[in-house]
This record gives sequence, structure tokens and C-alpha cells, in this order.
Amino acid sequence: MNSKEILAALIGFDTTSRESNLQLIDFVRNYLARHQVPCELIFNDERSKANLFATIGSDDRPGVVLSGHTDMVPVDGQPWTVPPFEMSEKDGKLYGRGAADMKGYIACVLAAVPALLAQPLRMPVHIALSYDEEVGCLGVRSLLAELAQRPHKPALCIIGEPTELKPVLGHKGKLAMRCDVHGAACHSAFAPQGVNAIEYAAELIGELGRIGSGLRAEHLQDPRFDPPFSTVQTGVITGGKALNIVPADCRFDFEIRTLPDQNAKDVARQLQDYAQQQVVPKMQAVNAASGIRFSELSSYPGLATDAQSEAAKLIAQCCGSSEFTTVAFGTEGGLFDAAGIPTVVCGPGSMDQGHKPDEFVSVEQLEGCDRMLERLILALR
Repeated sequence: MNSKEILAALIGFDTTSRESNLQLIDFVRNYLARHQVPCELIFNDERSKANLFATIGSDDRPGVVLSGHTDMVPVDGQPWTVPPFEMSEKDGKLYGRGAADMKGYIACVLAAVPALLAQPLRMPVHIALSYDEEVGCLGVRSLLAELAQRPHKPALCIIGEPTELKPVLGHKGKLAMRCDVHGAACHSAFAPQGVNAIEYAAELIGELGRIGSGLRAEHLQDPRFDPPFSTVQTGVITGGKALNIVPADCRFDFEIRTLPDQNAKDVARQLQDYAQQQVVPKMQAVNAASGIRFSELSSYPGLATDAQSEAAKLIAQCCGSSEFTTVAFGTEGGLFDAAGIPTVVCGPGSMDQGHKPDEFVSVEQLEGCDRMLERLILALR
């Protein structure tokens, strides 16, 4: 099977993050078995999803990981003009959910298996497929924990997120948080007797904005990124029952996207300290049962791979370009890097098409990825 044929099969599996990915994993496992490549599965607690890890070549030395996530974002409410779970081809473009993000890369990796098997590789090549990347890079963590127990940690990793086959060495980290503000309800005619959770949540959101403004200071910026500073934003807020009731509860979710050398939890701690020192005392002066609670929703670290690393040099050789760049979106790369596996991001397609209706990867990009992997195989001989 060539990469286009494999991509058609992969798109046919609805691996939206809320669904199981096991049908796709079984397809890949059977495909590898036909080529006599053993693989192992690392399941979630419910055994409804799994990571897959396979090795081509001898595993008695560090190798190269070709990594991708199997899950996708939903198509709900999007105005698709083609079936999202059936590959369509038109004007040199291959349409379907996940075509760009990132089943196109997975298809190319699988199509390269026969060529990998035909070569006397000087270091093994690992295929790593994860689940639940789109909801916080969740699945890959158990895979990395398993790899940490092995005698030979991978030497480097190539994650095939859509970068138009341009080598990427950096992206920001992300921390998603939830803040629950609990006040005290009363009739709005006696508003001072209550603790208005929405108003105190608004005070916290305002402080979050001021913290975000401070992150724009010139000495904190990195011009390699767009925007060149860390950012914060509140994305969801809920609260209140009726206009004539002082609201007892309000909840808001916010995210912090930090440059790789900054710690998102330090930023969150500023808001938490402000809440405990400035806001909670005012609330509890009216009602002692009032309070504020923060909880983490998801997080992943940033990525900043050294341009002189072996991973960077290898991907430059395979791409024919040493002009490295950064991306605004996050990947599992920061987690691989934190596990001591130098990582680069490079794959077919563009994130401009990812997460949108009528998502596509061009045939040209898919064929370009095939050639990139051909050069990788030659480099590993």
C-alpha cells in the first residue's frame, strides 16, 4: 500500500478524541504484522484506547522515533462539503478529517515500512502512535513512562505535525486551568449581604489580564515566536441563575501559553496568590464559607531543541533545509524532550487546514513526506 491508500484507510476511522482509537490501532497492528513487524500496545485504564509502539531493526541501541497522534478534533457544527470520514480527492488535494493533523504523516510512515525493512539500519526506527493528544497530550505520557524503563532510550524523535515539511525546533508550552468562585446568594435587593461570585470572578479575570500585560515586557520576549511573548486568555465563563439573585457560583477556564524558557505554573501562581491575599479576605468578610478553588485541566511543556543537536542535523539533512522555525501550536514534542529525547517537528500539510471543515493535505505534500522518509532511511544505513 502506498501512502495515499493508507491515508484513505486511516481517514475512514472516526478517532475523534471522545471516541476509541482501537479500530485504527488494530488496522496498524495488522498492517505491521503482515510485514512481520511486532508491536506492543499500551492501553488507558479503561482499555478503550491505546498507544502503539513498534520497532524496526535491532533494539539493542538507541533509535529514531517517528511519532504521531491518532486522535482528531470533532467535526460537529462544521459546514463540511465532503464526507469527513471518507477520503475525497480533488485538484491535487486529499480531503478528510485528520488528513493534515496528522494522519497524512502516519500514512507516510507506514508506507515506508517495506523500505525500512529492506535496509541494514545502523540504528532502529520506532513507530509511536498515541491517543488523546488533542485534549492535553494525555496518552503519550504512559508511552514515555514505559520507554523510560528500557535499557536504551531513543536517541531522537521526529513528530509529524503539519509544518509543510519545514523543520520546527520550538513551540510554546500550555497550561489550562479552571477557577471556581463560591460566594453567597441572596435577593438582589439586598446585594451587599451576599457575595457576588461573578463580580469576584471578574476581578480575577481583570488581574489575569494585567499579569498577561506584564509578560509582554521586552526583556521577556523571544522574536522566534509569533507572538513573541507568553500569553494568557480566559476562554469560558459560566455563572448565575437569575438577574434578581446574587450569584453564589461562577466558574471560568483560562489558559497560559508560555515561551519554552518560562514556567506557566509560575504565571498561574501569581493569580492564585492574588486570589488568596486580595480577593478571598473580602469575600469571607461577608460570608466565611466563601472561597476560590483552582484546578489544572491540562498541560504540556514547550519545546526548544538545540539547532546543533543530532536531531536537528538529521532532520535538516532529510528536509534539505537547516532554516529552522517555530510554530504557535503545541505538540507532544515538549514531553519527549522532557523525557530526554531530543525532538523536532516536521510533517506534511499545514495547520492552516487543521481543525477546519474540509481539512486536506495536498498530494504534493504527501509525496514530499515520502521523499523525506526515503532520505531518512538512507541516512540511517
